[in-house]
Amino acid sequence: MTPIHALRDGIRRVLSAPSLLVSVWALTTLVALPATLAIRAEIAGNLDRSLAAGEAARGMNYAWMQEFAAHEQGLASTVRPTIVGFAAVLDNLSAFMDNIRRPGAVAATSGVLVLLWAFLSGGVIARYAGDRQGRGFLAACTAYFFRFFRLAVITALVYGVLFSALHPLLFTRIYPRLVRDVAVPGTEFAIRAGLYAVFLFCLAAANIVFDFAKVRVVVEDRRSVAVALVASWRFIRANFSGAVGVYLLDALLFALTLGVYSYIAPPGGGIGLMVWPTVAIGQMYIFGRLSIRLLFFASETALVQARLGR
Repeated sequence: MTPIHALRDGIRRVLSAPSLLVSVWALTTLVALPATLAIRAEIAGNLDRSLAAGEAARGMNYAWMQEFAAHEQGLASTVRPTIVGFAAVLDNLSAFMDNIRRPGAVAATSGVLVLLWAFLSGGVIARYAGDRQGRGFLAACTAYFFRFFRLAVITALVYGVLFSALHPLLFTRIYPRLVRDVAVPGTEFAIRAGLYAVFLFCLAAANIVFDFAKVRVVVEDRRSVAVALVASWRFIRANFSGAVGVYLLDALLFALTLGVYSYIAPPGGGIGLMVWPTVAIGQMYIFGRLSIRLLFFASETALVQARLGR
């Protein structure tokens, strides 16, 4: 099976189980809802005491948002102009690549989402693999949870090393030395972009090994996460063009989704019925992003099953 065929098969598997996408969307939304309501309460309380309430309802009041973020703590401090429309995607990407710490409440919500995905991933892959044991989705999630939880711990440790050791090495030690005597305009940006590429390559290399380890845990019903990681590495090495190819195709579709959203993302604001198109476009983007995440699982599962004859 070629990467194109694996991608096509993965798309077919995702489209054949729309209820799975809806379930994942609903569960991730429920996890994010408490934080959203907490921020809403803070904004409502601030606007009740402010003359800017009407202006904020008609459109984005950037001056008020900056003042609000400057005086608030925790989750509310994230309400800045950079969260509006596609700027939110760029802000998250910048924070991720530059290893910028988020407020503790944001980190806690992210931790809950990681646990949720550790619970859901086994059921998702089992569904796309055609679970031969005939278990329901939640039963498969439960059956694989502790294995995926152990894998999540290992993943966190590896990413922790990359962000706490490799990132400072590249951007705190190497970057200043490389740009120390640079005089040509644009060279500093090119050097930093190159270091970003190196860091992103290391993250992607780790991610693809963890991805195929998840698939092999489910497809082969492996109990040992360590053995699954070794099996994942061997599979990628033996099927390098296929494994890397399907991963890159999925990543390309994700980039395409971001590109479409950057074009249609609304600037925010509006009153009454005008609010709902903004909400709808935002939810369409979330559905698209979740679909691509599920497509990673589905296409990689299709490739593993084809190459291993399962």
